Amino acid sequence: MIETAPGRLIVTAPLVMDNACKLLAAGCSALQPGEQVIDLGRVTEADSSALAVMLGWLRAAESLHPKSASCGARSTVKFANIPAGVRSLAELYGITELLPLA
Repeated sequence: MIETAPGRLIVTAPLVMDNACKLLAAGCSALQPGEQVIDLGRVTEADSSALAVMLGWLRAAESLHPKSASCGARSTVKFANIPAGVRSLAELYGITELLPLA
C-alpha cells in the first residue's frame, strides 16, 4: 500500500473509498519527523476519498510533532504527483491551498 524511502512515502494502492481507512492508517504509521513527501505517482485510481486521506495525513503530521518553539523535531507533509482527477476535485471543493506541493 505504502512504500517508504528516506523522506518519502510512495502510495502504491488505489486511493478509493474501499482503501481509504487502511491507507490513512498506513500513512500515519509511516510518518517520521522532518519533511515527508507523499508521492501519489503510482496511484492508478482515485476518488473523492483521496482528499480526505490526504487531509488526514496532514493532520496526523501536525499532531505527531506540534509546531512550537520548544519542539525541535517537526513533521511536515508535501504531496507530489497528485492525480489530475484529485487536483480537479480539490479545485472544485476550494481546498487546493490546503494541499502543499513538493
